[in-house]
Amino acid sequence: MTHSFDELVERQQAANAAHREVLRLRDEYGPPTAGGWTEAQTAMYETAWRAWRDLARDTQAAVTECAKEQGVARHQAEAEVKAKARAGESTPES
Repeated sequence: MTHSFDELVERQQAANAAHREVLRLRDEYGPPTAGGWTEAQTAMYETAWRAWRDLARDTQAAVTECAKEQGVARHQAEAEVKAKARAGESTPES
């Protein structure tokens, strides 16, 4: 399956957003290993972490496939996708 560059960027942005959610929860609840989380907090964190893991894994697989199809180095394709994804994300207002 061929993936367009824009699709790869959108996938990376989704993975980035999922990662930000994991970090937000970690900031709000404290480190996962510190203990003291409620069952609801643990479930929310684990769900967010799985979403990030799955999105990142799927994005990496798509980038690898696309790089192979186009005959470019995987690290080059990944760098271009990540740079474009970061450029297209809005920064939170302070």
